[in-house]
Amino acid sequence: MAAAATTYFETGRSIRSRAVERNTDVLASQPARRRGVRTPEFYFTRHFDNTRLVKAPDPVRVREMRVFSAAVTVLFTLIMFYGLQHFSAIEKSYRVESEKQQLDQLREENRQLRLSEAQLTQPSRIDSMARQYGLASPQPGQVVHPNAALDSTNAAPSLAQIAPPAAPQAAPIQ
Repeated sequence: MAAAATTYFETGRSIRSRAVERNTDVLASQPARRRGVRTPEFYFTRHFDNTRLVKAPDPVRVREMRVFSAAVTVLFTLIMFYGLQHFSAIEKSYRVESEKQQLDQLREENRQLRLSEAQLTQPSRIDSMARQYGLASPQPGQVVHPNAALDSTNAAPSLAQIAPPAAPQAAPIQ
């Protein structure tokens, strides 16, 4: 079939003259296409007047569409609910993992603090620092324990006293 291009702006020619021209083009091109077998093809213009048609209401179709819409809405709601739960579970698993890492970090920090406390509370270190500040060892009877019973020989508790250092000593370089 030969394509006859018609445009909206083709004025002066009627639809009938264009159809006749197209039919002659088709008839002329048929022998080349069909190898000598002639089958005439004709095109006729048809005019349909649908202005008098009125769509009749179909209650069965309306009910089917409502049921379908309700089913799609329920399915969409279920899928969205599942998605919400799924992404919420993923978010909570990330939060649990970050809190586990934070707990491990706090445990390590606690371990470091305990080691630091153990180093700082060594009796030999405390004794050497006390001697640097001029503190002396307590004399017998200076230490009073609150839970211990008072001796009958020494009924009054005594207070601890600071003894001034004998001579200022130079601090050793470490």
